[in-house]
Amino acid sequence: MSDTIAPVARAGAKGTYFDWKSWLFWLIMAIWSIPLLWLMSMSVRYNEDILTVFEIIPSRISFRGYIEFFSEPQWYGALINSLTYTTMNMVLSVAVALPAAYAFSRFTFSGDKHLFFWLLTNRMAPAAVFLLPFFQMYQALGLFDTTYAVALAHMLFNVPLAVWILEGFMSGVPRQLDEMAEIDGYSFPRFFLTVFVPMIRAGIGVTAFFAFMFSWVELLIAKTLTGPQAMPLAVQMSTTSTAAGLDWALLSAAGVIAIIPGVIVIWFVRNYIAKGFALGRV
Repeated sequence: MSDTIAPVARAGAKGTYFDWKSWLFWLIMAIWSIPLLWLMSMSVRYNEDILTVFEIIPSRISFRGYIEFFSEPQWYGALINSLTYTTMNMVLSVAVALPAAYAFSRFTFSGDKHLFFWLLTNRMAPAAVFLLPFFQMYQALGLFDTTYAVALAHMLFNVPLAVWILEGFMSGVPRQLDEMAEIDGYSFPRFFLTVFVPMIRAGIGVTAFFAFMFSWVELLIAKTLTGPQAMPLAVQMSTTSTAAGLDWALLSAAGVIAIIPGVIVIWFVRNYIAKGFALGRV
């Protein structure tokens, strides 16, 4: 009799504990989701309803904000500009950081620790510190109001972070692997590209995610270095106003669209981010 009751009691206690954590998790998620759900609700409502009627569930639905977003060149052009310089920055940051991180993880040289610290200090500095130098240099070089300008400027902040993250992942790969590849006759470029890089693909995924997210949400540098030709979506949203005031439905639709690329990137690298946390580099 006692053998039958004991497992049931343990199962009941375990089930109650699990339900408490589950309810707390969903409660936090619900509170956290309120601004996002409210933004999505505003994006499918009429402007007059947004300003005059308090509704949790819209009584009237309109997709005018989304239609206007994809029919106005300044809006979908701003989205293309943002995707262009963000992708460019992400690819270049990872490409530049890979050999640098390998050098820090495999070799010891004079001043290596000081150089590593100096790289990180660039990441810690506020973006406003570098605005004037970037503005004058890009004007002199003819890069002002181009997507290249923003992509290159963001590399100043993303490359140090990328080196720091990748160095942690590379240090986890045994050095004996390099020696075995050399004994087997691998040239260094072949070993690095076909053996070493695939082994740290989790680190590359995490690095690409952080480079993408920083460049995607950064506003100050993007606003200073761009004009009408290369204006990104975040700047377009912050400068949009009509004679009748703000177009709430259009701005809300733009906000929802601006969230989608980040959600897609997070979906693909979610497992890699967990591994980055485990290694202490995220």
